Amino acid sequence: MFKKVYPFTAIVGQKELKLALLLNAVNPRIGGVLIRGEKGTAKSTTVRGLAALLPKIRVVAGCPYSCDPDNEDGMCDYCRQRGPGRPVCLQRVRVVTLPLNATEDRVVGGIDFSIAVKQGRRTVLPGLLAEANRSILYVDEVNLLDDHIVDIILDAAASGENRIEREGISFRHPSDFILVGTMNPEEGELRPQLLDRFGLCVEIKAEADIEQRVELMERRESFDLDPMGFLEQFEGENARITAQISSARRHLGAVRLPRYLRTFISELCTEGLVAGHRADLAMEQAARALAALEQRSEVTADDITEVAPFVLAHRRRDPAPPPQPDRSEEETEDNNREEQEEPPETEGPKDAPDTQPENRADEGSRSPDRQPGDTDKTDGIEQPGEKASNDQVFEIGATFAVKKITSPRDRTSRRGPGRRSRTRVSLRQGRYIKSTPGNRDNDIALDATLRAAAPYQLRRKNDYGLAICLRKEDLREKIRERRIGNFLLFLVDASGSMGARGRMAASKGAIMSLLLDAYQKRDRVAMISFRRDGAAVNLPPTASVELAGKLLAEMAVGGKTPLSAGLAAAYEQTRSYLLRDPTARPIVIIITDGKANVSMGGQKPQKEAFDFAEKMATDSRVMYIVVDTEKTGLVMFGLAMQLARILNARYFKIEELRAEQLVNIIKERQ
Repeated sequence: MFKKVYPFTAIVGQKELKLALLLNAVNPRIGGVLIRGEKGTAKSTTVRGLAALLPKIRVVAGCPYSCDPDNEDGMCDYCRQRGPGRPVCLQRVRVVTLPLNATEDRVVGGIDFSIAVKQGRRTVLPGLLAEANRSILYVDEVNLLDDHIVDIILDAAASGENRIEREGISFRHPSDFILVGTMNPEEGELRPQLLDRFGLCVEIKAEADIEQRVELMERRESFDLDPMGFLEQFEGENARITAQISSARRHLGAVRLPRYLRTFISELCTEGLVAGHRADLAMEQAARALAALEQRSEVTADDITEVAPFVLAHRRRDPAPPPQPDRSEEETEDNNREEQEEPPETEGPKDAPDTQPENRADEGSRSPDRQPGDTDKTDGIEQPGEKASNDQVFEIGATFAVKKITSPRDRTSRRGPGRRSRTRVSLRQGRYIKSTPGNRDNDIALDATLRAAAPYQLRRKNDYGLAICLRKEDLREKIRERRIGNFLLFLVDASGSMGARGRMAASKGAIMSLLLDAYQKRDRVAMISFRRDGAAVNLPPTASVELAGKLLAEMAVGGKTPLSAGLAAAYEQTRSYLLRDPTARPIVIIITDGKANVSMGGQKPQKEAFDFAEKMATDSRVMYIVVDTEKTGLVMFGLAMQLARILNARYFKIEELRAEQLVNIIKERQ
């Protein structure tokens, strides 16, 4: 296999990636490398090229865990039982690839069920962590793995050992490997806790230089036409790097780090605002590996400067923004006074004269046949970009790290990516949580099956000489669960009253913060605003932070309150989403004071909105949250509370709409 691997030294460009891999090859204590970047940039080719030139390792012959015969402390339980005098053989370093659909049993290892049934013995079946010992564990698209699988891998990488405790088995074996993970940030990020566990991080992209791109194509064509001849061209350079790695490994223990350079490392990590001390330790180990690779006995400041970007790239945090003063009420209230002082159209004469300046402007723009409350040809949907002269656009408020938000568990099996809410899955993926009678999908829970059959063994006739006799009624299947994403829909009142006291800026900050969190957990988030004569989908279902920021920044505030149009738009969004995924559980968060003064039909605006809300409440798959933004005072209408009661929603009164309060409200609702 290694004879046809593309040579490590023939790869064009990617100097930083090559250096990060070589540092880990010299000193595995660095903690592995995370490769972030575009597809098709030779990530896996470079890793396999490195494995092909690494020196062969001495292993205990016949050991499935590749134990080192010179390290008694690093022996597995299997080799300890065999005692001294074990034969030794040479073995190449392997690249063990972890598939995305790998189960916990396949990764960790467990009981060998075939031997258990045939011979009645408990025997360990090695997993991928056993195969990767003293080799390279390559995890492609690590950000798409289930979090509990990533946790298991990172724990083994940090401790150098894997323990199997299941089905009556207690077994441990060394699992000391070079961890290499790849990911495309556009498909979602890793949690910060998992990012921090990777020692180094390299950001890579395609070569921009035309000459290098041409050379890349020519080399690849030469390799495809004559692999052996191409390998011979780089055989000398590969051999040189192999010898350099071997010498650096022997020399690593003698490399010293002066104390003043430890202070320099701490200063760099402090300036980067990293959390914890793992960055300091990784930078120290990487600097020592670089010095050993260059055959020097002492680390220099240049070594630390060269490896620092690898260590800090995925750990550096931006400083917290300074607190921003709230917009004064006097600054915004003049433009919004007509909306704040206008009572809802639940009482009063139908033909009462409209004396508000905004309404006179609106009537001047209407056609002669158009009546107040009528909608345009868009059927209540305001066209994006439509803006009146007295509209205001508020900046997005400060973002923040959101707390954990999850949906309650149920017994429905769902499919799809994500990391937020736990759900049962029908495929042979996810975490095994318990068993149930039956065998519908051949995912047999053998431990539960054996327990079910054990009480009847003395009465059953064993015709096949097996250790245990099974019947159809003994079969148990596994119930698995995994995390999936959610769909959060914000329905925001963008009428003139929302401009007071910076409520809209806080709303935008909360929505952007939830979107950033949803980007990491691969959620879908959307936002609809309603104002003037209709509603607009400001943010279609998406996980794009860049697009969300643009659309949120352009959302304007001003005009009347067409609540029924907003409810109708939210209903259409959730209905479309549920048609695509009937098992989904959308969460609609309505931010409003409950007032309505524009209708879609002939009914009074307030009654029309409440009637529509009553119909929306019949779909139990949709969860509603109502956040009341009505200003506290002597005269209060309490319309948002009535809306929440009709929707069977959770109601919250809020005087000043802070982003932190909104997120806590969602957390409490969940």
